[in-house]
Amino acid sequence: MRIALVTDGIWPYVLGGMQKHSYYLCKYLSQQGVKIDLYHFNQSTLDIHSLSVFSDAERANIRSILVPFPDSLKFPGHYLFRSLKHADAVYAEMLPHLANYDFIYTKGFTGAKLIRMKSSGKIKCAPIGVNFHGYEMFQVPPSRYIWLQQLLLLKNPVKWLSKQADVVFSYGGKITGIIESIGVSKSNIEILPSGVEKDFITTDVKPVHQPIRFLYLGRYERRKGIEEINQVISSLIQSNAHGAQFAFIGPLPESTQIHHPSVIYYGEVRDRNQLLSLIRENDVLLCPSWSEGMPNVILEAMSQGLAVLATDVGAVSGLVNTKTGWLLPSPSFIALKRTILSIINKPNEVQAKKQAALNHLRDHFTWEKLSADLIQILQKRTAD
Repeated sequence: MRIALVTDGIWPYVLGGMQKHSYYLCKYLSQQGVKIDLYHFNQSTLDIHSLSVFSDAERANIRSILVPFPDSLKFPGHYLFRSLKHADAVYAEMLPHLANYDFIYTKGFTGAKLIRMKSSGKIKCAPIGVNFHGYEMFQVPPSRYIWLQQLLLLKNPVKWLSKQADVVFSYGGKITGIIESIGVSKSNIEILPSGVEKDFITTDVKPVHQPIRFLYLGRYERRKGIEEINQVISSLIQSNAHGAQFAFIGPLPESTQIHHPSVIYYGEVRDRNQLLSLIRENDVLLCPSWSEGMPNVILEAMSQGLAVLATDVGAVSGLVNTKTGWLLPSPSFIALKRTILSIINKPNEVQAKKQAALNHLRDHFTWEKLSADLIQILQKRTAD
């Protein structure tokens, strides 16, 4: 089987949850003998031509095609404009090779022109799948400004592309309901969660630290609930009742940082072993997002034996439940503070949830299992 994997970058050459997901798709499908034409680009100083993040055996099944992401002046909708220009460039690069593919897997807007040309009857090609991950533009936004952006810029093109694609990938949970609500037929939806590599799952859970350690993992993005986290930390510090430590891993602006002995910032960490080691030094991941897909940060934290405090958005409920953590209906300051205070006072409960989180992750969300499931999906769709 030969597929085209069209993505807005792969980790570590482009950072982000979607890029990490693309990396895993490429890695584990290539391990199982699938030939992959990888259409992607670079936003790092790393040597992308060597693809050193893959083994020799994996690289033998990967053909790398770089399609630079275009620059432009910033204006309302500039990212969508650039994404569609990138999709045009991808189409031009892919057109001579269309007949080679059994399936075309596209991320976000990368396949926009390809889908448009196929739906209008101007080209014929293999089934095209699209993955918009969390369909965040159809979830509750953190501000009216973001809601307006979603309404005016993103909802209609995402809805159209999803309805025109041959296959729409969902992580499950609330995401499947969103996809159905915008008019995609159930028969065109394939549910496949995300996961982690089996080799990177820790073998044991560390005892709960005293004081309990909370972790935020990721970049600064308003919808991730980091402002609510900062409000809670500031409130606890002011009342001198925090009794906890808070760590942040990710490229966070200095202006968002809280200067206090109980708060530490590690900055951006790209080395995987260092990252996993830092994660293990904490007890509870904080992920009070306004919208999500299936966050890689939750998967990575659970793989290192952390319990999770998260909001019930996207496909988060597939990972976080009353056994593995705490699931909030919304990322409100009051609910988040109340839950953090209750966690601080119940170290034995935290320990049990840490172990349950590790077990749940290990049993259901490894890429060794998920890649085999994906191949079955691709074989079914190419046989239709």
